[in-house]
Amino acid sequence: MAKKPSRNAKKDHRRSSRQKDEEKLVELQKRIDEFDPKTDGASVKLFSDLPLSSETLQGLKEASFVQLTDIQRQTIPITLKGEDVMGTARTGSGKTLAFLIPTIEALIRAKITEFDGLAALIISPTRELAVQIFEVLTKIGKYNSFSAGLVTGGKDVKFEKERVSKMNILVGTPGRISQHLNEAVGMETSNLQILVLDEADRCLDMGFKRQIDSILGHLPPTRQTLLFSATQSESVSDLARLSLTTPKRIGNTSDDRFGPSESATGEISATPSTLEQYYITVPLDDKLNTLWSFIKSHLKSKILVFFSSSKQVQYCYETFRTLQPGISLLKLYGRHKQTSRMETTFKFSQAQHACLFATDIVARGLDFPAIDWVIQVDCPEDSATYVHRVGRCARFGRKGKSMLMLLPSEEEAMLKKLESNNISAKKMNIKQKVKKSIKPQLQSLCFQDPIMKNLGQRAFISYFRSVYVQKDKEVFKLDELPSEKFAESLGLPGAPKIKFKGGAAAAEALSAAGKEKKNASRQLLQLEAANEDGEHTTEDAQGNGKVRTKYDRMFERQNQTVLSKEYLNLTGNAKTEADANKSDSDDDFMSIKRKDHVLIEEELPDLSIPVSKRQAKKALSKKLSVTNKGNPTKLKFDEDGVAHALYELEDEEDFQKGGDALTQKENYVTKESSAMNKADEADKETAREKRQEKKRKRKEAEKRAKEEDSSDYGDEAEGGVAYLGTGDVDLDRDMESSDEEEVEVPSTKKPKWFETSKKVSRKDVVEIEDPQSLEDLEALTQRLLEG
Repeated sequence: MAKKPSRNAKKDHRRSSRQKDEEKLVELQKRIDEFDPKTDGASVKLFSDLPLSSETLQGLKEASFVQLTDIQRQTIPITLKGEDVMGTARTGSGKTLAFLIPTIEALIRAKITEFDGLAALIISPTRELAVQIFEVLTKIGKYNSFSAGLVTGGKDVKFEKERVSKMNILVGTPGRISQHLNEAVGMETSNLQILVLDEADRCLDMGFKRQIDSILGHLPPTRQTLLFSATQSESVSDLARLSLTTPKRIGNTSDDRFGPSESATGEISATPSTLEQYYITVPLDDKLNTLWSFIKSHLKSKILVFFSSSKQVQYCYETFRTLQPGISLLKLYGRHKQTSRMETTFKFSQAQHACLFATDIVARGLDFPAIDWVIQVDCPEDSATYVHRVGRCARFGRKGKSMLMLLPSEEEAMLKKLESNNISAKKMNIKQKVKKSIKPQLQSLCFQDPIMKNLGQRAFISYFRSVYVQKDKEVFKLDELPSEKFAESLGLPGAPKIKFKGGAAAAEALSAAGKEKKNASRQLLQLEAANEDGEHTTEDAQGNGKVRTKYDRMFERQNQTVLSKEYLNLTGNAKTEADANKSDSDDDFMSIKRKDHVLIEEELPDLSIPVSKRQAKKALSKKLSVTNKGNPTKLKFDEDGVAHALYELEDEEDFQKGGDALTQKENYVTKESSAMNKADEADKETAREKRQEKKRKRKEAEKRAKEEDSSDYGDEAEGGVAYLGTGDVDLDRDMESSDEEEVEVPSTKKPKWFETSKKVSRKDVVEIEDPQSLEDLEALTQRLLEG
């Protein structure tokens, strides 16, 4: 029996393992110090050539990460030395590994354990991107003992608060991370080693500036900061000044305010070289037809379609799904639930042929495998958004194609802006034979389904608002948009009324306020709403004695529904009479106004009581009351949807254009005669076919009857002997000559069970039965003797 190791032996073993680990760290630090990014970085091609720990290299190898990309070759050697980095690279170039590997290595060299709390913080603008970063982190860091957590909106906050303080690496969105830093008990940031801001410009564009400022306020100044983005902007530069200390600039930006570029290969193109970029000029009312025709002609492709608003995504998804183009359709936008967003992301990633309708929430950082086409139905707000959208395909050296739909008013200005950023797109021509119009189908859907019509109205309003809030008025020209034609292309009976107040500055401020409100804490919003409700209720109670309900507050939200304004008009809360007179009458078509009208007695209908039975009968009879009102006003619609009177007569001028009356009569008679002749020929042909079919069925029945008879005869002649006559020649001759011969009537049909054979009686023939007993034989003998 083996002896258990003693305590001293265990201590010695632990001591020796710690010494080995410290020696490895010392050796690793020595390799990092000796590594020169300028001289050695250009020759590095594999991850194994970098001074990385064995655990990280093993995780990279098992995750199939072997070769370095340009941004990784330029960034990792610098970040391993602990310097701040401001990186810019084209989409799909591998920025995720460029900051995850230095993050893991920084924690290894700092000897961080699970008891040291938060040591690395990674911030991404969207939930999908945060999930993708976390998945890559778990793959390459599986051989390390660090604890990592993912915190995003849409998850259980209480569940996260109980565990977030024990995490060494935290990946999440700005709103949820800021909430945990403010509310979670025991979340300590004094040991923070590294901060990563992925897609920093998008974080600021989405209205997360306040949350990022709050996060930076909780972090210690002695930390390493990595800021990555595919594009550069002034807001990102301002953020870099606040959070980065003498950073190294890497990438294709032309901003030299942060020192010389560390790029070893020169300037990096904004878009991948394997991407084929096209654009087409399409009128606004023809965009959905073009998109439908494109999808129908690319059913074996993986397509990503971008819209400018979530309402357009919903409408396009619901209508196209009803029309069934023949390919799997998916939708993804910000207001979806977290579970639904993750399920859609997984389905589209795993699908081989699918079409995803999405907003710009998908345009940043997400890596969907093997996307063939990126379609931009709505023009991007700037060249940076264009770069991020098209960057979803042609990633990591794969081929891809993109197509941008531009309005005639957007084409010239947008192409100039793309060319100024070294982006060139070829013009694509659409074959009119291939293009199909779906406007009648959309009109039918909106007419039959009120929900679909409401979605169309919301899509119309959201598109015009998205154009209105754009800063670049050279590209986006609201006045040149054909509103009526666009509404008709969506299947709507008319263009909904939209009012913009305050100009572009107010629209921009409203948009920024909306983004901040969307990303604000829900608890604070609920408290503010409760305070406002209490104040309003008190005022109403003191003044008018009226208590406001949640439905009143719901309808007071302008631009939330199409009929909110009309509801306010009905309830009397819209505006004063003076303001109402200034506006158009169409805006107040449901408002109730008191006016004094001049009544003319001669024009008033006779409402006196009938004085005779005849008048009473005429008043009560619907048929008699209609006699003096002419023909009924019922309408009928032709195939084009144009209304016509039920008994519509042609005008005299139109009739005379057709020629003389006799000539028109002859033409009409000739036309109808030819039509009748054609109909007669068709009827004769149909009758002939019916006769032939009837004859065929009769012959088949006779054939079956003969086969049955022959089978019956065959059964009777199983012995193989045929008998002709009775065997007595004289008796046979007498039977043939006798009129009372017992002869069975021949029949081709098999007799039924209720039929008996037709026989002729004969006096000298006794009909007997087969005797079965002695008594039967005695009776038969008696009858023969008597006969």
